[in-house]
Amino acid sequence: MNLPNQLTLARIVLAFVFIGFFLVDSLWAKTIALVVFLAAALTDLYDGYLARKTGVVTGFGKFMDPLADKVLVTSALISFVALGYIKAWMVVVIIFREFMVTGLRLLAAYKGIVITPSFWAQVKTVLEMCTIALILLFTTLKVWLVPNGHNWGIFSSGWTFKSFNGLVFAAMLLSVATGIDYLVKNAPLLRGVLK
Repeated sequence: MNLPNQLTLARIVLAFVFIGFFLVDSLWAKTIALVVFLAAALTDLYDGYLARKTGVVTGFGKFMDPLADKVLVTSALISFVALGYIKAWMVVVIIFREFMVTGLRLLAAYKGIVITPSFWAQVKTVLEMCTIALILLFTTLKVWLVPNGHNWGIFSSGWTFKSFNGLVFAAMLLSVATGIDYLVKNAPLLRGVLK
């Protein structure tokens, strides 16, 4: 269990810590949730870099790293749906894609094959992480500023939530496109199972 893999597992743990704090209606809890999410997102950047730099890229890491991303991203998106910040149907599409790709990776792992994330799948993950960080920043600023009389228009504007949904919609389109790409590229694997 090398350091990059430990960071990957830590990201999964941090995802559940994030949910616990974010769903608590408290100024400090929302702030801690933002910090925890940013820390988890940074482990995503650092563990891959560290694995490549030290030459300890493993099959476990290649499989668990994208899985940890999925746990972190879907936990945040579900939390936002619960609070009415984003539309549920888009999150359902994203989560369906994640289950499908994870199932494909498990099937490939059973056959001794490691499916690594494509470039556009990595772009999708970065977009999701940035969108989540933006919504968390918005939420944190709102709970800090509004009670102190700084009720900026952005906190109640319908355009704010339309912008959030627009970003999630873009992530959903990338999710669908990359999901189809995974299926097409791994069609021989699927056909072999169905025989």
